[in-house]
Parts: sequence; C-alpha cells; structure tokens
Amino acid sequence: MKRLLPRRAILTGLVAGLTFLAAPAQADERVVVPTQVIYPGETIYAGALKEMILNRRKRHTPDLARSPQQLDGKVARRTLLPGRMISLSSIREPHLVERGTEVTAVFSDNGLIISTRAVPQQSAGAGDMVKLRNMDSGTTFSGIVMQDGTVRVSAR
Repeated sequence: MKRLLPRRAILTGLVAGLTFLAAPAQADERVVVPTQVIYPGETIYAGALKEMILNRRKRHTPDLARSPQQLDGKVARRTLLPGRMISLSSIREPHLVERGTEVTAVFSDNGLIISTRAVPQQSAGAGDMVKLRNMDSGTTFSGIVMQDGTVRVSAR
C-alpha cells in the first residue's frame, strides 16, 4: 500500500525548492589582468590593468590580485601577460636601495649617532638585510633597510 504525503509536506518541499532556485548566484569574483606585457623589474601602474569577472570558480585562488590599487606602484617579479590573472607572488615591493647607489648608513646607541655614506652590494626593500661597503675605508658591514631609504646598522 502506497503512503501519501500530507499536503503540508509537499508544500514545504516546493517552497524550499523555489527558494533554492530564487537564491542569488554566488557573487562573481573580480580579478585584475594586465592590458599589455609587463616585464620583470618593471613598475606596474593602474593604467596598465583592467578588472575582469572570473566566470568560473577556480580552486585555490586567494592569492590573485583583486584590484588595480593592490598592484599600483609594485614591481613585476616575472613577465605578466595581457588577459592573464596576476598572482600576488608575481609582484614585489619596489627596492628602496639599489646596488651601487650611495646610501646613508646610521648607527644609533644610547644617544650616540654615527652616520656614513656606503654603497649597497645588492638591491633591497624596506626591512631587508643588505651588505654595504663603506666608501671611505672599504670595510663591509650589514644593516637593515628602513622605510625612508637609510640603512640601520647595529652593534654585533
């Protein structure tokens, strides 16, 4: 013998189904793509980017660039092709000190401040450890690049 479902159960099921169909689709993800080839070492400008909607969800996309402001002023680590999504690992902050370009190295301890001109042995950004050569004595030492482009030296 067949058991019939009560009308209330049928209506509840229909309403649930219609609610599912009427629910808005998951919001499309926006990503940023270049409009031209950007080569490694080039600075990225917002004018060379455009926003696109990611039509289909891809797995593991949290590290993609989502807005032009996120990339403006950054530097490409690798070649970025037009129309291709940009991974955040493909960009870096610009270097504050450039290899071979004179910088100010500062040592500060208990009110004593000593500064000298030095030449970095490699390019580096804020917070990076960099090796330097004193321009007067030729001695090499290391320090940490500060946000203002100077290098902080500490006692060993």
